[in-house]
Order: sequence, then C-alpha cells, then structure tokens
Amino acid sequence: MVDLSGSGAVGTGLGQGSGSNNNAKKTKKSRTRRGKRGRRRRNKRNTRSNKTPPPYFPPEAEEGNIEYKLKLVNPTQYRFEHLATQLKWRLQEGRGEAVYQIGVEDNGLLVGLTEADMRASLRTLKRMAEKVGADITLLRERELDYDSDRSTRKIAEVLVRKVPDDQQFLDLRVAVLGNVDSGKSTLLGVLTQGELDNGRGRARLNLFRHLHEIQTGRTSSISFEILGFNSKGEVVNYSDSRTAEEICESSSKMITFIDLAGHHKYLKTTVFGLTSYCPNFAMLMVSANTGIAGTTREHLGLAMALKVPIFIVVSKVDLCSGSTVERTVRQLERVLKQPGCNKVPMVVSNPDDAVTAAQQFTQSTCVTPIFTLSSVSGENLDLLKVFLNILPPLSNSKEQEELMQQLTEFQVDEIFSVPDVGTVVGGTLYSGTCREGDRLVVGPTDQGRFLRLKVGSIQRNRSACRVLRAGQAATLALGNFDRSLLRKGMVLVSPKMNPTICCQFEAAIILLFHAKTFRRGSQVTVHVDNVRQTATVECLQGKEELRTGEHAVVRFRFIKHPEYLRLGAKLLFREGVTKGIGHITRLLPPLPQNQNQDQNLQEH
Repeated sequence: MVDLSGSGAVGTGLGQGSGSNNNAKKTKKSRTRRGKRGRRRRNKRNTRSNKTPPPYFPPEAEEGNIEYKLKLVNPTQYRFEHLATQLKWRLQEGRGEAVYQIGVEDNGLLVGLTEADMRASLRTLKRMAEKVGADITLLRERELDYDSDRSTRKIAEVLVRKVPDDQQFLDLRVAVLGNVDSGKSTLLGVLTQGELDNGRGRARLNLFRHLHEIQTGRTSSISFEILGFNSKGEVVNYSDSRTAEEICESSSKMITFIDLAGHHKYLKTTVFGLTSYCPNFAMLMVSANTGIAGTTREHLGLAMALKVPIFIVVSKVDLCSGSTVERTVRQLERVLKQPGCNKVPMVVSNPDDAVTAAQQFTQSTCVTPIFTLSSVSGENLDLLKVFLNILPPLSNSKEQEELMQQLTEFQVDEIFSVPDVGTVVGGTLYSGTCREGDRLVVGPTDQGRFLRLKVGSIQRNRSACRVLRAGQAATLALGNFDRSLLRKGMVLVSPKMNPTICCQFEAAIILLFHAKTFRRGSQVTVHVDNVRQTATVECLQGKEELRTGEHAVVRFRFIKHPEYLRLGAKLLFREGVTKGIGHITRLLPPLPQNQNQDQNLQEH
C-alpha cells in the first residue's frame, strides 16, 4: 500500500510535472511567437522610419529664404498676389535664391500632398516665379509613409532662383586647398571647361599663368576660374566656347574658384589668398591614393583658424581600389573628429545627400561634406555640381544691406598695367558701394599718406559693371595714376572715412605652434586681410614668453611702413614652423589723433 501510494504519489507527481512542462512549453512557444511577431512589427516600423524623413522640420523662420507651404492649389487672384509678394521677399532674403518646402505646415509638420495636389501646387509655384522673374527647379520629392492608415503622400523641395538681371548674380568665392598633386587645378579645369581630363593633366593647362607651371604641373600663383549656374540650375561654363562675359550674362549664380598653391614653399601665397580674397568657403582636395599627406593638415588648420567653412573632395578614385578609397575616407573622418577639429563628416554618395549636405553645411559649422570623385572618369562629378548649385550664401540680405550703407572700402590685392586703359587694381569691396567716376583716396604710402584718385571703369569677371556692392570682387581702372605709388595691401576708401593708419598694434593671440619659445624681439610675417608684412614683437602683456597653446595680448610693430587696419580684424602670423592666430584689439597711430587728416591728403 505504502509502495503503491508511493508509486501513485510518484506517478501523480510525475504526471503533474509532465503537464506543467507541457503548459510551460506551450506558453514559451506562444511567447516566442508573440516576441517574433513583435520584433517583426518593430523591425518593419524601424525600416519604414529609416526610409522616411522625420515627421517634423524645424518651425518656419520669419527671416531667411526658406518658406513652408502646405498646398498651393487654385489660389484666388488676391491670394496669388500675396503669394508672389511673399516669394519676392524670400528671394530678397536669399539674395536671389529661395527654397520652398511643399506639403509642410508652418510649425514644421510634414503633412504631405496627394499626387494631384502636388502637381497643382508646383504649377502655381511656377506661375508665382514667372511673375517675379524667376525659375523653379525641383530638388527632390519624398514619400511619407510613417502613417500606414493614410494613402501615400509626398513633400517636395523646390529651388526658386531669379533670372540674371544687370549682373546682379549671386557670387560665391571658393578657395581651393590641398597638397601638391592632389588634382586641384585638374578638377577646376574639368568643371569650368566641361571636358574630362585625359589622365595626363590636359584639363589644367588653361588654368596655368606661367611657363614653369605648365612644365612642372604645379601651381605657384593665385588664379581665378568661374563656374556659372543659370536660373534653372543648369551648368554654364566654357564648354560652348563662351567668353567670361557671356557666362556672367547667362548665370544667376556664379562660383569663383580661387586656385591656391599646394607646395609648401608657396605657403605665403596660399595664406595671402585665404586672408585677402575673403573666400566664403574652402574646398580641400585630398588624393585617394596618397591620403592625408604634405600640406593637407596645414591647409585644413589654416581654413579652420580663419573660420572658413570647409568641404572635402577626395580625387583620383579611378586610380584606386574601393578599399583604398574607403581607407582614405576613414582617415579623413578620424582627423575631422579629433578634439582640435570637432567636425561631423558627411559622406555624399547620391543626389539626395548632396542637397542635404548643401543645406546643413551653412546651417551648422560642424558639418563637413566629403565627396569622392574622378576628373578622368567623371564618377560622382555631378554630385559636386548639385552641391555647388544649391550652396546658399553665408550672409543674408540684412547683413549685406548694412555693409552697403557703410562708407566705401576697397582692398587692393593685385595691380596691373593694361594698354589703352592704364593702371588697374584688383581686389574686394569690403563695405559700401563703388561706381564709375567715384572720387576716393588710396593709401597708405610709405610715408603714411593717402592720395586722391578717380575710379574709371569697373569690371567683374572680365565684364563691365556699373555698380559694385559690398562683398563683390572686381577690377577698377584708375587711368593714368602712377602705378609705382601703389602696392598690395593698400585700400581705396571714401575721403569721408578719415582713415587711421598704424605702425604698431595690439592683438589677442593664441600660439598654435612654436618649436621653442615666443618672446619680445621675435619677428613674424603678419597677415591681416590683404596686409602682409614682417612685424616685430614689442612686448607681451603680463608674460615674458609664450609656449605652444598659450594665450596673450601682444604688441606688434611693422618694420617697413604703416598699414591700414581695422579693429577686430582676424590676424594670422607665421615664421618657419611658428604659427599663431588672433584678432586686433587696439591700433596705435603714428601721428597724434587730433592732427588734421587733410594734411595727409595730396592731390595727385
């Protein structure tokens, strides 16, 4: 009995255990199935969310050239006039360019439109653009499928650009940096001439200015090349045997490339190009087969020190395997992410990336687009063109207007003698406006004086221009003015400005690198805007000497002649491996402040 009951008990126990196990297995299976279904649903949602943009953009800003519109379907005449006026305002804010986001509410919610409503909205936007003398280009359309209960809807991003009018095209300057033999001049030749390179440097021949450049294939001077985009976003270059004047007339947007030298012995020329020509952006070229080599890091550091937004082009991908290109890109990403750079690299691999990169590049100083292309095969060359076409200006219309209200100040970067024209100076108008016949003063001379002169004709990109506005580069004809009285680093200013010159100045600096110590009596080459001159360190306030990474307020003294400087201007100095940056905090004029400036003006 006991044995039987024991057996029964054991049997019962076993039976209960078996039943429990079966139930546990069933429960476990059902949980597993539910878990798998849940994971599949989550994965599906994640996949869908990865394909679509977030449901919100940042709220629409009142200022700027970006406009959100939910829909533009069959507006009344009154509403249409209001929309056209609004478009004109956005174009003015973007200096001739505006971006319309269709299917987006003012608070940034991505609602989207049906196919029919989107087509109707784009037709209305085209009518609006025609009314204000502009064209539209559809940048991209995206489907919104984050809400599965609703039929597929789209949002569209449209670029609106003014048709060129009296040379008032949008002009952006791009400094081209990079180590020697990284393909800088070749890429510019391909972009501006419209023909691919033959692999032996044919595309760059038209860019060289000296015989030794053609013989060595290395740039030693600063040259300028132009690439235009018309109101429809199409490339305008020399491929149709156009002259520079015809390119300007056909373009709504002009990219002026400043081709700088890559070799270390021409570093002073490169620094002068970066400080004097006021580039809006910098394009750093890196050869895919050599990676970060030579002056690449130095050029990157210079652009960052001068706070010039930089994007990177990895060239010669046709010579390398995919793994080599990938290794070069990873090397660049590591350098950009270092504490000294703190950049966010963004590799551009398709047109959608190019549009996003162009917009984020100017909105955030951290984003650094990276392009990989070939000037021989043409691989990914179109992505760079899309990027340059959409790239907006850094300054808005309000900042531009404020600069134009100031007195005229033109920086002299180059001096020529042209037959039948006389003396010609090239440079950038920092502030104000300049017209033919304006009377200005130029200086300072070696004696610290300013000489009166009259502006003859004005040319921008080799074509005549009636009015020069702040921020624009041009050449001014000065007639029979004696060229020997002019030098690089001078300024043409309004006589009303009463320009102040200085032989000594103080600057708050940081020493980026020095092999030993930086102390009183050291001599360095100082770059401030278009000024380049050797200066002696007179004193360091509160310190006897400086080491790498240290800050100080330093007094400099020019050793040759006085210069015209502005308070707050960025300063860069170098001597051998010594490098430092800073800004001017105080000017020390050589003459008493109360002396009548008219004594320094001489009639020429």
